[in-house]
Parts: sequence; structure tokens; C-alpha cells
Amino acid sequence: MKIIHESLLLDMKKLTAEDRATMNETILEQHSKDESHHSPVMPDVVVFPISKEEVASILKFANVHQIPVVPFGVGSSLEGHCIPLKGGISIDFQLMNQVIEVRPEDFLVRVQPGVTRTQLNQALKKYGLFFPVDPGADATIGGMAATNASGTTSVRYGIMRDQVRDLEVVLADGTIIHTGGLAAKSSSGYHMTGLFVGSEGTLGLFTEITLKVYGIPEHIAAGRATFPSIKEAVDGAISLLSAGIQVARVELVDPYSIHQVNKHSETDYPELPTLFLEFHGNEAGLKHDIQFAIELLEANGCNGLLFETDSKKRSILWEARHQLAYAFKHGHPGKEMMLTDVCLPLSELSGTVVYARNVIDQSGLVGGVLGHVGDGNFHSILMFNKKDPVEVKKANDVNEKIVEYALAKGGTCTGEHGIGIGKMKYLKKEHKDTLPLMKMIKQQLDPGHILNPGKIL
Repeated sequence: MKIIHESLLLDMKKLTAEDRATMNETILEQHSKDESHHSPVMPDVVVFPISKEEVASILKFANVHQIPVVPFGVGSSLEGHCIPLKGGISIDFQLMNQVIEVRPEDFLVRVQPGVTRTQLNQALKKYGLFFPVDPGADATIGGMAATNASGTTSVRYGIMRDQVRDLEVVLADGTIIHTGGLAAKSSSGYHMTGLFVGSEGTLGLFTEITLKVYGIPEHIAAGRATFPSIKEAVDGAISLLSAGIQVARVELVDPYSIHQVNKHSETDYPELPTLFLEFHGNEAGLKHDIQFAIELLEANGCNGLLFETDSKKRSILWEARHQLAYAFKHGHPGKEMMLTDVCLPLSELSGTVVYARNVIDQSGLVGGVLGHVGDGNFHSILMFNKKDPVEVKKANDVNEKIVEYALAKGGTCTGEHGIGIGKMKYLKKEHKDTLPLMKMIKQQLDPGHILNPGKIL
């Protein structure tokens, strides 16, 4: 389908109260990509709505004229979710960034989709509350809901799907619906909120999100534990969980990744398999948990332990983990980064992490292994030259081997990054029984296939 660009721009301007549609080349280029290695594709026009009514008007128009529509947050996704593969309209939600209502007594907050994670926690702090889902990037809440994001704290607080109570969704034809409510639980009908969370913009666009929030912990302690081997590090993490210790974060970083951290952040951490840990609770409880944790970790071969309660020192400790992807990027200029993202039963985790490390070593590619081992989710960072067909094939082969191994062990092809462009063939294998049902739902809600076409299915 050929889109007449000038006509489309004029139509989009008519659907917004002000001049908030553009075909500026720089802005189009910014909306052609995300943080993934997937090739950019330019949209025809970018629109910046300020209300659900404007979003509904844009979708009604697009549905009638069969124009693709792709939502955009801050572009931090990792599987090409916001790349407009078929051109059309990129809807940027950055102007819909209001924290609409905080309900401290209900531990709930209502936000627009363009609110970022950092912005939300700044607004919640004065109420003694925080939102725990931490994917690393300062992503928008809309994008995090769309991809069912999780991250470092999911072992304690759960993933994005666990936090969303209600969604205001604009469907492909412009209809506005709500999927849930304010109650902590409901047995009323199908769980529509759970269906839309993780749908990656293929079933509807979120214009309002109601989230569960939590009290800021009385005390927080962060730690770093080193081990002689990856297996011992993973087994150490599992021992903490099996003992019932209230771990808020437990992250694995392998020796090569620690090497990159040291180069990038000018730290001098021992270049050994390392667990980054965090505990939340009251002072007395934390002292007990930390002492018990030390005993368990040492029993699993831990040869170096450090705990910090000072907030600045804790931030420095976690900054090294959060900056890891950028450490690899800056350390290997000219190369692209591919991130694998599998999740497994805890009983299969250590074997799979060791397998992933071996596959990377055998490929000859630069790469590291890291992840949220407390919930069975880990990543491999692979650096490759996108212009070299041999390296591209090696990276794809490593990714495929890790995913196939995870699926064979009862795992999933993506624990948190989503399907997007890169994982579609694995979705078909993982969900061969239910894939026809997914296609039926897509067809019912978006018969014209205008919503983020070319993603998931």
C-alpha cells in the first residue's frame, strides 16, 4: 500500500488540537529504531497525542484507511518492537506523561503511558511508596506494560503483569475500553488485563495504566559475592531462595562481563563469577538475613563477600550492573549488540548458564553472561560486526542454540524482552498449541492488522 505522505501529514494535523504531527527527517529517523540490532525502518509520519481522544481519532482514521500504526515510548526496547516495518504512523506518547492520581491507602497509582520509571518513583517518594519493576533502562510505563517487562527486582516483587490492575486501551477501530479495576483480586470473567499486558502494541494502545505500588523498605543492604565458577554462583543464588530469605535482587555477572565493567566504570572488582545482591526489610530482620546468607553462600564456595548499607555505595554497586550493556557497547566500537533472553526452571538454570558460556566461547565472539538468576532469567550479550556475514551468522547461531536448549529444558524463549521481530520463529515452537488462538484474538481485535504489523505473529 502506497501512502501519500503530504496528505497523511495534513490528516494527522487535523486530528490533533495543535501542530503535533511531523515528517521532519531527524524525528522520523529517531522513530525508526530501538536499542536492538534490528535494521531501522522509517515511519511516514510521527504524531504526538496529548489525550485518549486524540489517540482514538488517529486509530479510527488509520483503521478506515488501512494505515499501519506503531506506538513509541523512549525506544529502549530490545527486539525491534517500535520499528515501523511497514511505515505508516508512529505514535509517540512522550506528551502523555502525567501521574494522574496516587492512592496511597490503596497502594495504587494511575498514570499515562509516557511516564517513565524514574519519573514515577520521584512522584511516589513523598508518599513513602515506590514502583519496583526495574528493567535497567528508564523506560516508559506504557512500554513496560506492552512488553511485560521485569528486571532486577522481579524475584521479590514480580513482573509487570503482576503490577497492572487496570488498563485504558484504545482498540484498532478507536473504541476505548477498560480491562480491570481497583480491587486487589477478581474472579469476574476473562483476565483481559493479563491479555493486553505483553501484547506489544498489536492488540491496542494504552492511554492509562493503574499500577500496584509498595512501601519504601525501612532498610536496604546491597552485596557482592564472588565464586570460583559460574555453577557455584548460580547454585549459591538458588540456595538463598530455597532458604526463604527475602532477597530483593540477585544478579549474576560472569568474569568477562566484570572485566568490561572494570574497564568502563574504572572499578577494580575481582574478575570472577559474581552475584550482586540486595535485601529489603527492617533492621533486625536484615541483620539475620545477611548473616544467614553469608553462611549459605560460603557453603556454596563463595570466596569473597562485601555488603553495603550506605545509599551512595549501594548506588555505585548497582550502577556497575545497570551500565553493563553500555560497557560492552563502548568497549567494542563499530560492533552491534545482540541480547539473548531465556528463562528456565531454577533446577535447570546452572546447567543452561554454563552451556551458554561454552557456546559463546566456541563461537569466537566477544560476549558475556548475566541475568536475574533469582527468577531463572538470564541474558547473553553478543558483540558482532553487522557488516560481516560470518559474524552475523555466528551471533544468530549462538542465540538459536541457547533458545533451543532452554525450550528443551521447559523454559521460554523470552523472559522479559518480548517477541518483537527477533523471536517470532521461537514463539511458533514454544506455543504451537495456542498460537492459533492468539491469531484468532488478533484477528478479532485488529482485523485490518494495522496495529504494529510484523510483530509477534
